[in-house]
Amino acid sequence: MERSLALLRTPTGEAARLILLAIGMLWLIVNGATSFGYSWQWHRVPRYLGQSFEGSFWPGPLLKGLGVTVEISAAALVLSLAIGLVTALARLRGSRLGQGVARVYLEIIRNTPLLIQIYLFYFVLAPIVGMSRWWVAVLSLALFEGASMSEAMRGAVLAVPRGHWESAAALGLSEGQCYRRVVLPQALRIALPALAGRAVSLVKASAIVSVIAVFDLTTEGRNIISDTFMTFEIWLTVAALYLLITTPLSLAAQGLERRLSTPT
Repeated sequence: MERSLALLRTPTGEAARLILLAIGMLWLIVNGATSFGYSWQWHRVPRYLGQSFEGSFWPGPLLKGLGVTVEISAAALVLSLAIGLVTALARLRGSRLGQGVARVYLEIIRNTPLLIQIYLFYFVLAPIVGMSRWWVAVLSLALFEGASMSEAMRGAVLAVPRGHWESAAALGLSEGQCYRRVVLPQALRIALPALAGRAVSLVKASAIVSVIAVFDLTTEGRNIISDTFMTFEIWLTVAALYLLITTPLSLAAQGLERRLSTPT
């Protein structure tokens, strides 16, 4: 029994559980749709993923949308990590002005919906500075997730043993050198599982940028449904494509958490 439980906790076991859960949900959806006479048209879906022509593969709208989603998520992830780090350091070692700005930023972002933030950026900020929809999506997601990442980083910095700070000071390191060479490398190791989890959240949250007509995966799916009325087929395909991104990230986050929590 214990061996079976241990197997379920491995990455392979986690993947197997996710697959079984997905199969169960798919079975419920298929049976529910069939019960009220829905006509399935799965044979029409592949053309929206891509087609081969004269020996070359041409991606369809869904794969193109997936590429846009990956681009937006990757750019927002890098920017959110930078925002999170700067905000965490401002709260920990910044001036009173820096701490105040960081606090105001956190309160505004954490206490307002992401959808409202995207609309404000798109209809207020973007026309003033000439920002494209793509950058509105990236900046909105980065600021939203950066607030959560800053808290994870701040907690990780505070988790570094005080003795390490004192040892660095005794060696003659300045405060900046102490952060760069001693504190931040340890804090990053502590915060990695939480940051990986936020990366998964960012990818899922990226679907909301479809409200400003960014041609991401969700927008492409909605456009196809409006043309073909293949509601279930397209949304299930879109969900599967999101899972291709989020499942490896989720498994990596769980693996990091398990590995870093194991005493060496």
